[in-house]
Formats: sequence, structure tokens, C-alpha cells
Amino acid sequence: MGEIVNLRQFRKQKARAEAEKTAGQNRVSFGRTKAERELTEAERDKAARHIDGHRLDRDEPEPA
Repeated sequence: MGEIVNLRQFRKQKARAEAEKTAGQNRVSFGRTKAERELTEAERDKAARHIDGHRLDRDEPEPA
């Protein structure tokens, strides 16, 4: 015979585990210093400028 489990306690335990998992993900996402956030933003802006600089303008129709 299996072990008897209190379903209310099991649900609460499962909810706590999910909350801890979400909290861990948030710590990684939001738990950075201001310098780290600014560095990431600067790198993202530089990459966007680099890609925009290599973009071709297609205003004129191509010759046939």
C-alpha cells in the first residue's frame, strides 16, 4: 500500500517550490548592479547601430 499523503500540505509544498523557482529566475533577471545593466544596454545599442549601419536602402526599384 502507498504512503498516505495530506493533499492540502502537498499542494502548499508544490506552490512553495514553484514560488522559489520563480524567485530564482527573478534574482537572475533583476538582481544586477546598475553598472551591469548600463553595460548590457550599451552593448545592445551598439549592436543595433552596427546592424542599422549595414542595412541597404531599397528606395529605387532594381533594374530589370
